[in-house]
Amino acid sequence: MVRPADKTEQKNRASLPLTPMDLFEFNRSMQKASGENYNRCLQCRTCSAACPFSRAMDVKPNQILRMIQFGMTGKLLSCSTIWLCVGCHTCTSYCPMNIDIPSVMDALRARALKDGVKPAEPNILNFHHQVLDSIRRHGRTHKLGIMMRYKFTSGDLLSDMDVGLKMLTRGKLELMPKSIKDAAKVESMFNGKEHVY
Repeated sequence: MVRPADKTEQKNRASLPLTPMDLFEFNRSMQKASGENYNRCLQCRTCSAACPFSRAMDVKPNQILRMIQFGMTGKLLSCSTIWLCVGCHTCTSYCPMNIDIPSVMDALRARALKDGVKPAEPNILNFHHQVLDSIRRHGRTHKLGIMMRYKFTSGDLLSDMDVGLKMLTRGKLELMPKSIKDAAKVESMFNGKEHVY
């Protein structure tokens, strides 16, 4: 009878290089999940230079693509970068090969959750859930509602209060949510489906 691997064994396996067949399968699954052929990457580092959040990332976007190619799954799925990417597509707009890197980051986040890898950034899943719930309810995001629910559920009530008040007084945050005309259609897309994040 084969006993299940304990956490130490799983961690050790994750740090080992993938076999050629596992590497092929991992790359194939990442390309299918992201819809992107990241093997076109020239490693010009334009994406990393253009990214407004790259200073906060432990692994730069171009390095993420190279790590996928080499099958460095342990480091890839446990890094902060995949959770810090906000999907602004600045990298894609500058990429000479037009690689949709945020789609790759989405695929890596989904894979990390599927594999049971704890997100490197605390409370990030909570934030993602609040954004998705706002879209489900209103067909669009209600920033004030998202932030209030996030703050209450995370227990971090007072940080960034000054920024929130400035945004509110300048009309950058709507007090009441505005729904799109047919919000029910958007909500129906969520029915019966769990959040990806």
